[in-house]
Amino acid sequence: MCELAIIEVMIIKMKNSHNLSLNQVREFLKVDAIQFKSVSRKERYYFVDEVLTKFRYFSLRKKDKGIVRDYILRLTGMSKSQADRLINRKRKYGRVFLKEARRNRFPRKYNPSDIALLIKTDNSHQRVSGQATKSILKREFKIFKKEEYENISEISVAHIYNLRETRQYKSHSLTVKKTTSVKTPIGERRKPEPYGKPGFLRVDSVHQGDLEKKKGVYHINIVDEVTQWEVVGCVEKISERFLKPLLLDLIEQFPFRIINFHSDNGSEYINKTVASLLKKLLIRQTKSRARKTNDNALVEGKNASVVRKHIGHLHIPGNLAPIINQFYKEYFNEYLAYHRPCGFATIITDKRGKEKKIYKQENYKTPYEKLKSLRDAKQYLKKNESFKRLDKVAYRMSDNDFAEEMEKYKQELFKNIKHKPQEMISFTTFISASFVD
Repeated sequence: MCELAIIEVMIIKMKNSHNLSLNQVREFLKVDAIQFKSVSRKERYYFVDEVLTKFRYFSLRKKDKGIVRDYILRLTGMSKSQADRLINRKRKYGRVFLKEARRNRFPRKYNPSDIALLIKTDNSHQRVSGQATKSILKREFKIFKKEEYENISEISVAHIYNLRETRQYKSHSLTVKKTTSVKTPIGERRKPEPYGKPGFLRVDSVHQGDLEKKKGVYHINIVDEVTQWEVVGCVEKISERFLKPLLLDLIEQFPFRIINFHSDNGSEYINKTVASLLKKLLIRQTKSRARKTNDNALVEGKNASVVRKHIGHLHIPGNLAPIINQFYKEYFNEYLAYHRPCGFATIITDKRGKEKKIYKQENYKTPYEKLKSLRDAKQYLKKNESFKRLDKVAYRMSDNDFAEEMEKYKQELFKNIKHKPQEMISFTTFISASFVD
């Protein structure tokens, strides 16, 4: 009989092992092109028992036993050791059967009626501590002679908390409340998608440190995601009174229209005042998502590479914020936009879909150059803005000349702070000391 004929016969007859002979089984095992597996464990055990009985396994020769054993392995997909265990079970008990798992369980001491008494106690006393609850249960039985509390009066404090986790307790107790997350209906929790358009801002705060329980100034750093156009401001405090006029001023310093304002979940930005301001300016507000640390990574990187590098970590008294903000507006922001090149990555995607960022030399541009390089860049400018006016600002001085002038101004500005950081220099004294032509 050819191999194909053997397979056809076996497929027809495999469900009924009584119709198979030992020779047919021997021929079937020579064919390696097909494998059988049983549907369930119960079916597998029943099949093994039936095959061992039909072929009178224990009366066969050693060679024939091996054939029957291989037949069982082929059709059930069992391992050799598992098949041997079932064969030994057949020899010992006369049949192959499923063993029922027997787990040792401790006797249940507290029944549903005891849990009901615990629920009643907690509802009446608004769920006091475990020790107090145990004391109440014990008093109910020993002092007030309520027999139904006899069993639960001896409960341990630890087991009180175990019973409070049962389904019966949670479904009937009035003191169980699920933890609700804090939800602020201000700003949409999502990552902005600019799709190559400027006007998608990332904002973050940088604190200048404390000294003797006195707060330092706060830097407000705003960066456009596409062009990396950066505008920095400074306030004495991040309260609404100081932050609202500064944010309005910083947004006005951008030459293009603002579409989106994205921040972390700090209360200085997620509040009704900022939401009202952005709504008035027709700017969409979004905030970072949970467990997505890269949502605001661009501005956080600028905090270190720009603000901290130029301003440092030294404490600056809060009352000097107007002077720092004036330096930002007159020098620093112009330097960042027109004279400081930024790296713009080229994203390469491999066959597996993994993205890799490469920074080529030709992709280092100032934010202004990046803005002009965008397709139809004029459409993004504000109504009263033009590249002709912006060119005059960008090219009136070279990068090095402007950087030197800014650095000279900055050194004069911070000279007194570096020498006497512990003193709260008055506003008028600082003006006269730092802005001498």
